[in-house]
Amino acid sequence: MPSEDVSEETEKKSEELLAERRKRAHRRAVMIPALTILAILAIWQLVVVVGLIPNFLLPSPTQVITALVTDAGLLASHSVTTLVESILGLVIGVAVGFVVAVLMDRFEGVALALNPLVTISQTIPTVAIAPLLVLWFGYGLAPKIVLVVISTFFPVTVSLVSGFRSVDPDLLDLMRTMNASRWQIFWQVKLPAALNEFYSGLRISATYAIVGAVIAEWLGGFSGLGVYMTRVRKSFSYDRMFAVIILISALSLLLMKGVDALQKLTMPWLKAERKNRK
Repeated sequence: MPSEDVSEETEKKSEELLAERRKRAHRRAVMIPALTILAILAIWQLVVVVGLIPNFLLPSPTQVITALVTDAGLLASHSVTTLVESILGLVIGVAVGFVVAVLMDRFEGVALALNPLVTISQTIPTVAIAPLLVLWFGYGLAPKIVLVVISTFFPVTVSLVSGFRSVDPDLLDLMRTMNASRWQIFWQVKLPAALNEFYSGLRISATYAIVGAVIAEWLGGFSGLGVYMTRVRKSFSYDRMFAVIILISALSLLLMKGVDALQKLTMPWLKAERKNRK
């Protein structure tokens, strides 16, 4: 057999082996979390059925699922309100965080002035500031969006500033020797280098967005999952409480998946890098 045929056959076998390994890794990545969740649900159901924890304190998973199905229409309408508040607040929070990060990176004086203020903004409990926002802005969308903005701009700002400062100084010097403008350096070097860290911060902000909107709804509003939670809590409907908690988690995961999709769209080179690592 010619050496070329042998090498081609060997290369084909190695590719098939690599594809099989990827399939096994994918199956493990799906199966292990799924089995873990099923085990937790089974233990939870057993604990309630046996009576280790009274049912009026902890509803069983089947009761929670029943509540989800029974109140599906009502939960959907409240979810729309919470999602609108969260997405609007997240978009504005990302825009504010981006502008602040660029200013802090561009001007040292701005960084020194804003650094403590940005940090202090995250030490204020959202539960404490939410009543003030309701008092100032009323019971509409405004206080919810403002609280989401306050909750979400910090991770974006911190991650972007860190990304901008992680750029290789030699690469910046090279761009300067080529007479690149500040805008060209920012657009072609700093921003691409900071994208990974930006999306890491954006994932955190996406989870904060839903939670921030729900907390604001607790303290005043006409609709939203926080309003729904307040109503069912007063009637001691703990199965519905757990149902809305699961729904809030699902919405947070949905926003995170949206961030992942946006990252793949804006960073197409990541797919090739991951394949090379495998």
